[in-house]
Amino acid sequence: MAAAVRLVLLVLLLLGPGVWGQAEPPRDSLREELVITPLPSGDVAATFQFRTRWDSELQREGVSHYRLFPKALGQLISKYSLRELHLSLTQGFWRTRYWGTPFLQAPSGAELWAWFQDSVTDVDESWKELSNVLSGIFCASLNFIDSTNTVTPTASFKPLGLANGTDHSFLRYAVLPREVVCTENLTPWKKLLPCSSKAGLSVLLKADRLFHTSYHSQAVHIRPVCRNARCTSVSWELRQTLSVVFDAFITGQGKKDWSLFRMFSRTLTEPCPLASESRVYVDITSSGQDNETLEVYPPPLTTYQDVILGTRKTYAVYDLLDAAVVSTSRSLNVQLKWKRPPENGYIHYQPAQDRMQPHLLEMLIQLPANSITKVSIQFERALLKWTEYTPDPNHGFYVSPSVLSALVPSVVAAKPGDWEESPLFNSLFPVSDGSSYFVRLYTEPLLVSLPTPDFSMPYNVVCLTCTVVAVCYGSFYNLLTRTFQIEEPRKGGLVKRLANLIRRARGVPPL
Repeated sequence: MAAAVRLVLLVLLLLGPGVWGQAEPPRDSLREELVITPLPSGDVAATFQFRTRWDSELQREGVSHYRLFPKALGQLISKYSLRELHLSLTQGFWRTRYWGTPFLQAPSGAELWAWFQDSVTDVDESWKELSNVLSGIFCASLNFIDSTNTVTPTASFKPLGLANGTDHSFLRYAVLPREVVCTENLTPWKKLLPCSSKAGLSVLLKADRLFHTSYHSQAVHIRPVCRNARCTSVSWELRQTLSVVFDAFITGQGKKDWSLFRMFSRTLTEPCPLASESRVYVDITSSGQDNETLEVYPPPLTTYQDVILGTRKTYAVYDLLDAAVVSTSRSLNVQLKWKRPPENGYIHYQPAQDRMQPHLLEMLIQLPANSITKVSIQFERALLKWTEYTPDPNHGFYVSPSVLSALVPSVVAAKPGDWEESPLFNSLFPVSDGSSYFVRLYTEPLLVSLPTPDFSMPYNVVCLTCTVVAVCYGSFYNLLTRTFQIEEPRKGGLVKRLANLIRRARGVPPL
Protein backbone atom coordinates (compact mmCIF):
# COMPACT_ATOMS: atom_id res chain seq x y z
CA MET A 1 0.00 0.00 0.00
CA ALA A 2 2.88 2.36 0.77
CA ALA A 3 4.40 1.68 -2.64
CA ALA A 4 1.10 2.51 -4.33
CA VAL A 5 0.88 5.82 -2.43
CA ARG A 6 4.42 6.78 -3.46
CA LEU A 7 3.58 5.96 -7.08
CA VAL A 8 0.51 8.22 -7.02
CA LEU A 9 2.52 11.06 -5.48
CA LEU A 10 5.22 10.62 -8.12
CA VAL A 11 2.64 10.82 -10.92
CA LEU A 12 1.11 13.96 -9.42
CA LEU A 13 4.51 15.59 -9.13
CA LEU A 14 5.24 14.82 -12.77
CA LEU A 15 1.92 16.29 -13.85
CA GLY A 16 2.63 19.51 -11.97
CA PRO A 17 0.42 21.98 -10.14
CA GLY A 18 -1.36 23.06 -13.33
CA VAL A 19 -3.47 19.90 -13.23
CA TRP A 20 -5.31 20.92 -10.06
CA GLY A 21 -5.40 24.63 -10.80
CA GLN A 22 -6.64 26.56 -13.80
CA ALA A 23 -5.21 25.49 -17.16
CA GLU A 24 -2.75 27.84 -18.82
CA PRO A 25 -4.17 29.90 -21.70
CA PRO A 26 -2.94 28.91 -25.17
CA ARG A 27 0.08 30.79 -26.39
CA ASP A 28 -1.06 30.83 -30.00
CA SER A 29 -4.09 32.20 -31.80
CA LEU A 30 -5.69 32.10 -35.26
CA ARG A 31 -7.65 34.80 -37.08
CA GLU A 32 -9.22 34.19 -40.49
CA GLU A 33 -10.63 36.89 -42.74
CA LEU A 34 -12.18 37.13 -46.21
CA VAL A 35 -12.50 40.48 -47.96
CA ILE A 36 -14.73 40.66 -51.05
CA THR A 37 -14.31 43.77 -53.20
CA PRO A 38 -16.35 44.68 -56.30
CA LEU A 39 -13.82 46.15 -58.74
CA PRO A 40 -14.34 49.15 -61.04
CA SER A 41 -14.19 46.89 -64.11
CA GLY A 42 -17.14 44.85 -62.88
CA ASP A 43 -14.98 41.94 -61.68
CA VAL A 44 -14.92 40.71 -58.08
CA ALA A 45 -11.79 40.29 -55.97
CA ALA A 46 -11.65 37.88 -53.02
CA THR A 47 -8.75 38.09 -50.57
CA PHE A 48 -8.24 35.46 -47.86
CA GLN A 49 -5.98 36.05 -44.89
CA PHE A 50 -5.16 33.51 -42.17
CA ARG A 51 -3.06 34.96 -39.34
CA THR A 52 -1.42 32.60 -36.87
CA ARG A 53 0.41 34.21 -33.95
CA TRP A 54 2.60 32.26 -31.56
CA ASP A 55 3.97 33.75 -28.35
CA SER A 56 7.26 31.89 -28.51
CA GLU A 57 10.87 32.65 -29.37
CA LEU A 58 11.62 29.77 -31.69
CA GLN A 59 15.34 30.44 -31.92
CA ARG A 60 15.92 30.63 -28.17
CA GLU A 61 13.47 28.13 -26.77
CA GLY A 62 13.69 24.42 -27.42
CA VAL A 63 10.26 24.04 -29.01
CA SER A 64 9.07 20.49 -29.57
CA HIS A 65 5.26 20.84 -29.44
CA TYR A 66 3.32 22.72 -32.10
CA ARG A 67 -0.39 23.46 -31.89
CA LEU A 68 -1.47 26.00 -34.55
CA PHE A 69 1.85 27.12 -35.99
CA PRO A 70 3.03 24.72 -38.74
CA LYS A 71 5.86 22.56 -37.51
CA ALA A 72 7.58 22.53 -40.90
CA LEU A 73 7.88 26.34 -40.93
CA GLY A 74 8.78 26.52 -37.25
CA GLN A 75 11.71 24.15 -37.69
CA LEU A 76 12.71 26.09 -40.78
CA ILE A 77 13.02 29.30 -38.74
CA SER A 78 15.11 27.61 -36.07
CA LYS A 79 17.43 25.69 -38.37
CA TYR A 80 18.33 28.51 -40.76
CA SER A 81 18.12 31.39 -38.22
CA LEU A 82 15.53 33.32 -40.21
CA ARG A 83 14.42 36.76 -39.23
CA GLU A 84 11.76 37.05 -41.95
CA LEU A 85 10.46 34.92 -44.82
CA HIS A 86 8.23 36.00 -47.69
CA LEU A 87 7.12 33.67 -50.49
CA SER A 88 4.49 34.29 -53.18
CA LEU A 89 3.27 32.13 -56.06
CA THR A 90 1.24 34.11 -58.62
CA GLN A 91 -0.54 33.22 -61.84
CA GLY A 92 -1.51 36.24 -63.94
CA PHE A 93 -0.89 39.94 -63.49
CA TRP A 94 -2.82 42.42 -61.33
CA ARG A 95 -4.16 45.10 -63.71
CA THR A 96 -4.09 48.19 -61.54
CA ARG A 97 -5.57 50.34 -64.29
CA TYR A 98 -8.81 48.38 -64.30
CA TRP A 99 -8.91 46.81 -60.84
CA GLY A 100 -7.43 49.50 -58.63
CA THR A 101 -4.72 49.06 -56.03
CA PRO A 102 -4.47 45.57 -54.47
CA PHE A 103 -3.97 44.81 -50.79
CA LEU A 104 -0.80 42.86 -51.55
CA GLN A 105 1.06 43.14 -54.84
CA ALA A 106 3.11 40.23 -56.17
CA PRO A 107 4.93 39.57 -59.45
CA SER A 108 3.99 36.80 -61.85
CA GLY A 109 5.68 33.52 -61.07
CA ALA A 110 7.49 32.75 -57.81
CA GLU A 111 9.02 35.41 -55.55
CA LEU A 112 11.15 34.61 -52.50
CA TRP A 113 13.01 36.95 -50.18
CA ALA A 114 14.30 36.37 -46.69
CA TRP A 115 16.20 38.12 -43.92
CA PHE A 116 18.70 36.06 -41.92
CA GLN A 117 19.90 36.63 -38.37
CA ASP A 118 23.26 38.26 -37.72
CA SER A 119 24.55 34.96 -36.37
CA VAL A 120 24.53 33.32 -39.83
CA THR A 121 28.11 33.03 -41.11
CA ASP A 122 27.45 31.81 -44.67
CA VAL A 123 24.32 33.52 -45.95
CA ASP A 124 24.64 32.20 -49.49
CA GLU A 125 24.81 28.58 -48.36
CA SER A 126 21.84 29.03 -46.01
CA TRP A 127 19.91 30.73 -48.81
CA LYS A 128 20.56 27.83 -51.15
CA GLU A 129 19.49 25.24 -48.60
CA LEU A 130 16.42 27.29 -47.68
CA SER A 131 15.22 27.48 -51.28
CA ASN A 132 15.66 23.72 -51.70
CA VAL A 133 13.64 22.98 -48.56
CA LEU A 134 10.86 25.37 -49.56
CA SER A 135 10.80 23.74 -52.98
CA GLY A 136 9.91 20.45 -51.34
CA ILE A 137 7.36 21.95 -48.93
CA PHE A 138 5.37 23.84 -51.56
CA CYS A 139 6.04 21.55 -54.57
CA ALA A 140 7.55 24.45 -56.53
CA SER A 141 10.68 24.87 -58.63
CA LEU A 142 12.44 27.01 -56.03
CA ASN A 143 15.44 24.70 -56.23
CA PHE A 144 16.37 26.54 -59.45
CA ILE A 145 17.26 29.60 -57.38
CA ASP A 146 21.01 30.10 -57.41
CA SER A 147 23.58 32.88 -57.70
CA THR A 148 22.52 33.66 -61.29
CA ASN A 149 19.06 34.88 -60.24
CA THR A 150 19.69 36.04 -56.65
CA VAL A 151 20.34 39.66 -55.70
CA THR A 152 20.91 41.62 -52.49
CA PRO A 153 18.85 44.84 -52.60
CA THR A 154 20.03 47.76 -50.51
CA ALA A 155 17.06 50.15 -50.77
CA SER A 156 14.01 47.96 -51.25
CA PHE A 157 12.57 45.11 -49.18
CA LYS A 158 13.06 46.50 -45.72
CA PRO A 159 12.07 44.22 -42.83
CA LEU A 160 8.32 44.19 -42.30
CA GLY A 161 8.50 42.99 -38.71
CA LEU A 162 10.55 43.70 -35.64
CA ALA A 163 14.10 44.50 -36.76
CA ASN A 164 17.14 45.43 -34.70
CA GLY A 165 19.21 46.41 -37.73
CA THR A 166 19.08 46.71 -41.49
CA ASP A 167 22.35 45.18 -42.64
CA HIS A 168 21.37 44.23 -46.19
CA SER A 169 24.14 41.67 -46.43
CA PHE A 170 21.74 39.32 -44.63
CA LEU A 171 19.00 39.84 -47.25
CA ARG A 172 18.48 37.68 -50.33
CA TYR A 173 15.89 38.13 -53.09
CA ALA A 174 15.01 36.03 -56.15
CA VAL A 175 12.20 35.76 -58.72
CA LEU A 176 11.28 32.90 -61.07
CA PRO A 177 8.94 34.50 -63.66
CA ARG A 178 8.32 31.23 -65.52
CA GLU A 179 6.99 29.38 -62.47
CA VAL A 180 3.49 28.05 -63.18
CA VAL A 181 1.11 27.90 -60.23
CA CYS A 182 -1.25 24.94 -60.15
CA THR A 183 -3.11 22.62 -57.80
CA GLU A 184 0.02 20.89 -56.53
CA ASN A 185 1.13 24.25 -55.06
CA LEU A 186 -2.25 24.99 -53.46
CA THR A 187 -2.56 21.64 -51.68
CA PRO A 188 0.53 21.98 -49.43
CA TRP A 189 -0.38 25.63 -48.82
CA LYS A 190 -3.79 24.58 -47.46
CA LYS A 191 -2.25 21.84 -45.32
CA LEU A 192 -0.40 24.52 -43.35
CA LEU A 193 -3.73 25.91 -42.12
CA PRO A 194 -4.81 24.69 -38.67
CA CYS A 195 -8.19 23.54 -40.02
CA SER A 196 -6.77 22.60 -43.41
CA SER A 197 -9.78 22.84 -45.77
CA LYS A 198 -12.26 21.10 -43.48
CA ALA A 199 -13.91 24.05 -41.71
CA GLY A 200 -14.00 27.82 -41.63
CA LEU A 201 -13.20 30.06 -44.56
CA SER A 202 -10.83 27.48 -46.02
CA VAL A 203 -13.75 25.36 -47.25
CA LEU A 204 -14.11 27.91 -50.07
CA LEU A 205 -10.63 27.11 -51.35
CA LYS A 206 -11.75 24.79 -54.11
CA ALA A 207 -9.01 24.31 -56.68
CA ASP A 208 -11.17 24.09 -59.79
CA ARG A 209 -12.77 27.46 -58.94
CA LEU A 210 -9.67 29.30 -57.75
CA PHE A 211 -7.69 28.54 -60.89
CA HIS A 212 -10.59 29.43 -63.21
CA THR A 213 -9.99 33.12 -62.50
CA SER A 214 -8.29 36.11 -64.10
CA TYR A 215 -5.73 36.37 -61.29
CA HIS A 216 -4.46 33.99 -58.61
CA SER A 217 -1.83 34.70 -55.97
CA GLN A 218 -0.99 32.77 -52.80
CA ALA A 219 1.66 33.84 -50.33
CA VAL A 220 3.29 33.04 -47.01
CA HIS A 221 4.70 35.80 -44.78
CA ILE A 222 6.59 35.07 -41.55
CA ARG A 223 7.92 37.85 -39.33
CA PRO A 224 8.61 38.60 -35.65
CA VAL A 225 6.26 41.06 -33.94
CA CYS A 226 6.10 42.65 -30.51
CA ARG A 227 4.11 40.69 -27.97
CA ASN A 228 3.08 43.72 -25.94
CA ALA A 229 3.13 47.51 -26.16
CA ARG A 230 6.58 47.78 -24.55
CA CYS A 231 7.95 45.08 -26.85
CA THR A 232 9.65 43.27 -23.99
CA SER A 233 9.15 39.91 -25.69
CA VAL A 234 8.78 38.65 -29.25
CA SER A 235 6.05 36.64 -30.95
CA TRP A 236 6.07 35.03 -34.39
CA GLU A 237 3.37 35.83 -36.91
CA LEU A 238 2.46 33.72 -39.94
CA ARG A 239 0.20 35.25 -42.57
CA GLN A 240 -1.14 33.05 -45.32
CA THR A 241 -2.85 35.13 -47.98
CA LEU A 242 -4.67 34.17 -51.16
CA SER A 243 -6.09 36.63 -53.69
CA VAL A 244 -8.23 35.81 -56.72
CA VAL A 245 -10.16 37.92 -59.23
CA PHE A 246 -13.36 36.46 -60.67
CA ASP A 247 -14.86 37.58 -63.95
CA ALA A 248 -18.33 38.60 -62.79
CA PHE A 249 -19.86 38.24 -66.26
CA ILE A 250 -18.63 34.68 -66.71
CA THR A 251 -19.30 33.65 -63.10
CA GLY A 252 -22.71 35.31 -63.08
CA GLN A 253 -23.69 34.06 -66.55
CA GLY A 254 -23.66 37.50 -68.12
CA LYS A 255 -24.78 39.45 -65.03
CA LYS A 256 -22.77 41.52 -62.58
CA ASP A 257 -24.56 39.97 -59.58
CA TRP A 258 -22.48 37.54 -57.60
CA SER A 259 -22.58 35.33 -54.52
CA LEU A 260 -20.29 33.04 -52.60
CA PHE A 261 -21.89 30.01 -54.20
CA ARG A 262 -21.45 31.38 -57.73
CA MET A 263 -17.79 32.11 -57.15
CA PHE A 264 -16.69 29.16 -55.01
CA SER A 265 -19.49 26.59 -55.56
CA ARG A 266 -19.78 26.39 -51.77
CA THR A 267 -21.19 28.31 -48.84
CA LEU A 268 -20.00 28.88 -45.27
CA THR A 269 -21.53 26.69 -42.59
CA GLU A 270 -19.25 27.10 -39.56
CA PRO A 271 -16.06 28.83 -38.45
CA CYS A 272 -12.82 27.04 -37.81
CA PRO A 273 -13.09 25.67 -34.23
CA LEU A 274 -9.50 26.76 -33.53
CA ALA A 275 -10.02 30.35 -34.70
CA SER A 276 -10.55 33.20 -32.28
CA GLU A 277 -11.90 35.39 -35.10
CA SER A 278 -13.63 34.40 -38.35
CA ARG A 279 -15.17 37.19 -40.42
CA VAL A 280 -16.27 38.04 -43.94
CA TYR A 281 -15.94 41.65 -45.12
CA VAL A 282 -17.83 42.97 -48.16
CA ASP A 283 -16.79 46.32 -49.60
CA ILE A 284 -19.98 48.41 -49.89
CA THR A 285 -18.25 51.77 -50.34
CA SER A 286 -19.58 52.20 -53.87
CA SER A 287 -23.09 51.48 -52.58
CA GLY A 288 -23.32 54.80 -50.79
CA GLN A 289 -21.58 56.71 -53.56
CA ASP A 290 -23.83 55.46 -56.39
CA ASN A 291 -27.19 56.29 -54.79
CA GLU A 292 -27.58 52.89 -53.17
CA THR A 293 -27.20 50.92 -56.38
CA LEU A 294 -25.79 47.88 -54.55
CA GLU A 295 -27.74 45.60 -52.27
CA VAL A 296 -26.05 43.05 -50.01
CA TYR A 297 -27.96 40.02 -48.82
CA PRO A 298 -28.34 38.94 -46.10
CA PRO A 299 -28.31 42.40 -44.47
CA PRO A 300 -25.19 42.76 -42.30
CA LEU A 301 -25.56 43.07 -38.56
CA THR A 302 -22.56 45.42 -38.29
CA THR A 303 -20.43 47.60 -40.57
CA TYR A 304 -16.82 48.67 -40.36
CA GLN A 305 -15.11 51.82 -41.64
CA ASP A 306 -11.40 52.38 -42.06
CA VAL A 307 -8.88 54.14 -44.30
CA ILE A 308 -7.43 51.51 -46.64
CA LEU A 309 -4.68 52.50 -49.08
CA GLY A 310 -5.52 56.19 -48.68
CA THR A 311 -9.26 55.74 -49.28
CA ARG A 312 -12.03 55.55 -46.71
CA LYS A 313 -13.81 52.24 -47.07
CA THR A 314 -17.05 50.88 -45.66
CA TYR A 315 -17.42 47.14 -45.16
CA ALA A 316 -20.36 44.92 -44.31
CA VAL A 317 -19.19 42.50 -41.62
CA TYR A 318 -20.38 38.91 -41.19
CA ASP A 319 -18.99 37.29 -38.02
CA LEU A 320 -19.10 33.50 -38.27
CA LEU A 321 -18.61 33.22 -34.50
CA ASP A 322 -21.95 35.02 -34.05
CA ALA A 323 -24.64 32.35 -33.90
CA ALA A 324 -27.20 34.72 -35.42
CA VAL A 325 -25.28 34.91 -38.69
CA VAL A 326 -25.45 31.20 -39.53
CA SER A 327 -28.37 29.98 -37.40
CA THR A 328 -31.16 31.20 -39.71
CA SER A 329 -30.31 29.17 -42.81
CA ARG A 330 -27.48 27.02 -41.38
CA SER A 331 -25.20 28.46 -44.05
CA LEU A 332 -23.95 31.87 -45.13
CA ASN A 333 -24.19 32.73 -48.82
CA VAL A 334 -23.37 36.41 -49.17
CA GLN A 335 -24.94 37.91 -52.30
CA LEU A 336 -24.59 41.27 -54.01
CA LYS A 337 -27.28 42.53 -56.33
CA TRP A 338 -27.82 45.77 -58.22
CA LYS A 339 -30.95 47.67 -57.23
CA ARG A 340 -31.07 49.43 -60.58
CA PRO A 341 -28.98 48.99 -63.72
CA PRO A 342 -25.80 51.08 -63.66
CA GLU A 343 -24.95 53.61 -66.31
CA ASN A 344 -23.52 50.98 -68.65
CA GLY A 345 -26.43 48.51 -68.01
CA TYR A 346 -27.60 48.35 -71.74
CA ILE A 347 -24.35 46.41 -72.20
CA HIS A 348 -25.24 42.76 -73.02
CA TYR A 349 -22.54 40.14 -72.72
CA GLN A 350 -22.96 36.46 -73.36
CA PRO A 351 -19.83 34.43 -72.59
CA ALA A 352 -18.75 31.74 -74.96
CA GLN A 353 -18.65 28.03 -74.32
CA ASP A 354 -15.94 25.95 -75.90
CA ARG A 355 -17.15 24.35 -79.14
CA MET A 356 -20.76 25.26 -78.35
CA GLN A 357 -21.38 29.00 -78.77
CA PRO A 358 -19.29 32.14 -79.46
CA HIS A 359 -18.95 35.35 -77.47
CA LEU A 360 -21.58 38.08 -77.87
CA LEU A 361 -20.99 41.67 -76.74
CA GLU A 362 -23.48 44.46 -77.40
CA MET A 363 -23.06 48.04 -76.17
CA LEU A 364 -25.46 50.95 -76.49
CA ILE A 365 -23.45 54.17 -76.24
CA GLN A 366 -23.85 57.80 -77.25
CA LEU A 367 -20.78 59.25 -78.95
CA PRO A 368 -20.04 62.97 -79.01
CA ALA A 369 -19.20 64.61 -82.31
CA ASN A 370 -15.61 64.51 -83.58
CA SER A 371 -14.63 61.91 -81.00
CA ILE A 372 -12.65 58.68 -81.14
CA THR A 373 -13.84 55.58 -79.30
CA LYS A 374 -11.71 52.50 -78.78
CA VAL A 375 -13.08 49.14 -77.65
CA SER A 376 -10.49 46.57 -76.58
CA ILE A 377 -11.12 42.97 -75.57
CA GLN A 378 -8.65 40.73 -73.77
CA PHE A 379 -8.41 37.19 -75.05
CA GLU A 380 -6.20 34.15 -74.78
CA ARG A 381 -5.07 31.89 -77.59
CA ALA A 382 -6.11 28.30 -77.12
CA LEU A 383 -4.92 25.09 -78.71
CA LEU A 384 -7.38 23.39 -81.03
CA LYS A 385 -7.87 19.71 -81.63
CA TRP A 386 -5.95 18.43 -84.61
CA THR A 387 -9.22 17.67 -86.41
CA GLU A 388 -10.36 21.28 -86.09
CA TYR A 389 -7.59 22.81 -88.16
CA THR A 390 -8.32 23.98 -91.69
CA PRO A 391 -6.35 22.64 -94.69
CA ASP A 392 -4.24 25.83 -94.57
CA PRO A 393 -3.78 26.40 -90.82
CA ASN A 394 -0.74 28.64 -91.25
CA HIS A 395 -2.96 31.19 -92.95
CA GLY A 396 -4.77 31.83 -89.66
CA PHE A 397 -8.35 31.83 -88.46
CA TYR A 398 -10.96 34.46 -89.14
CA VAL A 399 -13.05 36.23 -86.50
CA SER A 400 -16.44 37.52 -87.58
CA PRO A 401 -16.66 41.26 -88.29
CA SER A 402 -18.15 43.65 -85.77
CA VAL A 403 -21.42 45.44 -86.49
CA LEU A 404 -21.94 49.15 -85.87
CA SER A 405 -25.52 50.35 -85.96
CA ALA A 406 -25.94 54.12 -85.68
CA LEU A 407 -28.66 56.73 -85.91
CA VAL A 408 -26.94 59.65 -87.66
CA PRO A 409 -28.46 63.16 -87.62
CA SER A 410 -29.58 64.25 -91.06
CA VAL A 411 -28.51 67.54 -92.57
CA VAL A 412 -31.70 67.86 -94.61
CA ALA A 413 -34.98 66.74 -93.09
CA ALA A 414 -37.03 64.25 -95.07
CA LYS A 415 -40.79 63.96 -95.20
CA PRO A 416 -42.18 60.79 -93.63
CA GLY A 417 -44.75 60.42 -96.37
CA ASP A 418 -42.10 60.09 -99.07
CA TRP A 419 -40.48 56.94 -97.61
CA GLU A 420 -42.82 54.42 -99.15
CA GLU A 421 -42.62 56.04 -102.58
CA SER A 422 -38.84 56.40 -102.55
CA PRO A 423 -37.13 54.22 -105.19
CA LEU A 424 -34.05 53.92 -102.94
CA PHE A 425 -33.55 52.07 -99.66
CA ASN A 426 -35.15 54.55 -97.33
CA SER A 427 -38.09 52.26 -96.71
CA LEU A 428 -35.81 49.45 -95.58
CA PHE A 429 -34.73 51.30 -92.41
CA PRO A 430 -37.65 53.52 -91.39
CA VAL A 431 -37.21 56.09 -88.63
CA SER A 432 -39.71 58.06 -86.58
CA ASP A 433 -38.92 61.36 -88.23
CA GLY A 434 -36.68 62.84 -90.87
CA SER A 435 -34.17 64.36 -88.48
CA SER A 436 -31.89 61.29 -88.58
CA TYR A 437 -31.23 58.23 -90.66
CA PHE A 438 -30.12 54.71 -89.80
CA VAL A 439 -26.69 53.37 -90.81
CA ARG A 440 -25.24 49.90 -90.27
CA LEU A 441 -21.53 49.42 -90.79
CA TYR A 442 -19.32 46.33 -90.69
CA THR A 443 -15.66 46.06 -89.85
CA GLU A 444 -13.13 43.88 -91.58
CA PRO A 445 -12.84 40.25 -90.45
CA LEU A 446 -10.02 39.76 -88.01
CA LEU A 447 -7.31 37.27 -88.95
CA VAL A 448 -5.81 35.61 -85.88
CA SER A 449 -2.74 33.38 -85.94
CA LEU A 450 -3.03 30.46 -83.55
CA PRO A 451 -0.34 28.00 -82.49
CA THR A 452 0.00 25.45 -85.27
CA PRO A 453 1.38 21.95 -84.68
CA ASP A 454 3.85 20.21 -86.97
CA PHE A 455 1.55 18.33 -89.29
CA SER A 456 4.47 16.48 -90.88
CA MET A 457 4.95 14.54 -87.69
CA PRO A 458 1.74 12.48 -88.09
CA TYR A 459 2.82 11.64 -91.66
CA ASN A 460 6.21 10.48 -90.43
CA VAL A 461 4.60 8.46 -87.67
CA VAL A 462 2.18 6.82 -90.11
CA CYS A 463 5.00 5.93 -92.52
CA LEU A 464 7.20 4.52 -89.79
CA THR A 465 4.32 2.57 -88.25
CA CYS A 466 3.26 1.09 -91.59
CA THR A 467 6.85 0.07 -92.38
CA VAL A 468 7.29 -1.64 -89.02
CA VAL A 469 3.94 -3.40 -89.30
CA ALA A 470 4.66 -4.54 -92.89
CA VAL A 471 8.09 -5.95 -91.98
CA CYS A 472 6.89 -7.67 -88.83
CA TYR A 473 3.68 -9.00 -90.35
CA GLY A 474 5.41 -10.12 -93.56
CA SER A 475 8.09 -12.02 -91.68
CA PHE A 476 5.57 -13.62 -89.36
CA TYR A 477 3.24 -14.55 -92.24
CA ASN A 478 6.16 -16.03 -94.22
CA LEU A 479 7.10 -18.22 -91.29
CA LEU A 480 3.54 -19.45 -90.88
CA THR A 481 2.87 -20.28 -94.56
CA ARG A 482 6.27 -21.56 -95.81
CA THR A 483 6.74 -25.32 -96.20
CA PHE A 484 10.15 -26.85 -95.53
CA GLN A 485 11.47 -29.95 -97.41
CA ILE A 486 14.64 -31.98 -96.80
CA GLU A 487 16.67 -32.53 -99.96
CA GLU A 488 18.86 -35.64 -100.03
CA PRO A 489 22.36 -35.17 -101.45
CA ARG A 490 22.99 -36.56 -104.96
CA LYS A 491 25.19 -39.59 -105.47
CA GLY A 492 27.79 -37.91 -107.60
CA GLY A 493 28.68 -34.73 -109.25
CA LEU A 494 30.44 -33.64 -112.44
CA VAL A 495 33.91 -33.93 -110.91
CA LYS A 496 33.20 -37.43 -109.75
CA ARG A 497 31.98 -38.47 -113.18
CA LEU A 498 35.10 -37.11 -114.87
CA ALA A 499 37.30 -38.92 -112.38
CA ASN A 500 35.52 -42.21 -113.06
CA LEU A 501 35.95 -41.78 -116.83
CA ILE A 502 39.68 -41.24 -116.38
CA ARG A 503 39.95 -44.27 -114.08
CA ARG A 504 38.12 -46.46 -116.57
CA ALA A 505 40.40 -45.36 -119.33
CA ARG A 506 43.38 -46.32 -117.24
CA GLY A 507 41.76 -49.58 -116.14
CA VAL A 508 41.30 -48.54 -112.56
CA PRO A 509 38.12 -49.36 -110.61
CA PRO A 510 35.72 -46.37 -110.36
CA LEU A 511 35.24 -44.46 -107.13
